[in-house]
Amino acid sequence: VCQRISLIWCRPLCPILHTNHITSSFSENSSDFQTTMADRDHRDRDHHRDRDRDRDRDRDRRRHHRDRDRDRDRDRDHRRRRSRSRSGSRSSSRDSDYHRSSRRGGGLPNSSSDLGPGVPSGIPQPIVPGGGAGLMPGMIPPMGVSTAGGLLLNLSDMSQAAQAAQDKINRELFVGNTPPGTSEALLMQFLNGAMRRVNLCPPDATPILQCRINQKFAFVELASIEYANKALNLNGIPFLGAILKVARPSKYAGPHVQAQTWQQFTGQPLPPGVSSSIVDASAEEKVNRELFVGNTTPEMTESMLRDFLGRAMEQVGLTTMPGNPITACRVSGKFAFVELRSQQEAANALNLNNIPYLGTSLRVGRPSKYTGPETPHGNWEDILAKFMSGELQLKNVSAATEAPAPVAQPAAVGVRPTPVVELKHMLTQQDLKNDAEYNDILEDTRDECSSFGTLKNIVIPRNGPGATKIFLEYLTVEDAGKAIAGLAGRTFDGRKVEAAYFDEVRFANNDYAD
Repeated sequence: VCQRISLIWCRPLCPILHTNHITSSFSENSSDFQTTMADRDHRDRDHHRDRDRDRDRDRDRRRHHRDRDRDRDRDRDHRRRRSRSRSGSRSSSRDSDYHRSSRRGGGLPNSSSDLGPGVPSGIPQPIVPGGGAGLMPGMIPPMGVSTAGGLLLNLSDMSQAAQAAQDKINRELFVGNTPPGTSEALLMQFLNGAMRRVNLCPPDATPILQCRINQKFAFVELASIEYANKALNLNGIPFLGAILKVARPSKYAGPHVQAQTWQQFTGQPLPPGVSSSIVDASAEEKVNRELFVGNTTPEMTESMLRDFLGRAMEQVGLTTMPGNPITACRVSGKFAFVELRSQQEAANALNLNNIPYLGTSLRVGRPSKYTGPETPHGNWEDILAKFMSGELQLKNVSAATEAPAPVAQPAAVGVRPTPVVELKHMLTQQDLKNDAEYNDILEDTRDECSSFGTLKNIVIPRNGPGATKIFLEYLTVEDAGKAIAGLAGRTFDGRKVEAAYFDEVRFANNDYAD
């Protein structure tokens, strides 16, 4: 009964409770739905807004392209009209130029038929900006055609410019041996006055127009080629204690003009102590007196080469007069040039080829600018062997008019040739006191002197009559002769070395006295 009562009382309440639950759930779902719909509306509006913005951007882009195409078409039409207008003016100008050229006897090609075979007629020639009609890029306009800069390329003008440059070279002279501190105005005034004084030009003339000074030499430009030829007679003129060397520049390629030295022209003697080779008027003769010396080493100085080669020539009788035959020497890196006092002595000095000096063999020959006849000669080994055997007969192998000199006796030879060489003035007593230093000197001398030949023995007495001397014993007399030629005249610690043969019997008996 109670259960029934509870069911009766509870049944009406269940729908009410159920309805309230549904209502509450619906209200919650409705709120979520409204929020979701609001978010969707926002997204739809943002999407539509972006789509409208993209549509506007595309419309603006299409309008921009349409305007650009319209501007391009307008520019193309404008260029086409301007090109037609310029082509018409060019045609009329070309026709007028052609008629003007025809009246002068020539004309420019205005059609392809004028350009040669293989070009069809009726084809207009290209117009190159900045160039003439019918010219392709990189082509040289013909004579008379205007270029971009408005210049006229005229072959006759180019020829005239080259001729003017050559004329200036023919009017220039080289002035060497100028004293330090010489000014251009002073040198011009002096040379102009000298030419007026000896009637090389009129008294009121100014033959020298310009002057360029460069340390020890200068270049002067004269008013005419005739004045330049006459000014060659100034060679050897004294100036501020110096003797000026006046000659053609090295780039001169004109004909040879005979001239005299200042002393020959005026009859004035050379100053005391001045060699005539300084004022030699013939450049060709100077070339015949010069020799090339190759394979030199950095320690070789001008004075060393001059003394060594000159002494070697004196020893084997290659000189024609007393004294050093080498008047000048110029060293330049691994080669040098020596100037001898005569052409014959220069020809004789060719026999010094392959002479050993300071551990190397010098190459002696003619310079590249020598154009004279070939001079027969031997090498140093041949000359030395002939001299040692007494067979040396010096021949006149040069084209000079001087007679060959008799064979001179070697200045440093005191006895007959032997395999033993005596060296003096290389050492001092101080060098012989220290044992270590003495052994170093002995070893260095052995290494250096072995380059001349087979060295059998070396003796350096530390006391007694032979102290400070060095004695070298070679296998052959020829090797000893090479050592004398290579060592004599060398400077060692400021002392000039003397080399000579030494009696082999005395050497064997340890007799080193003078």
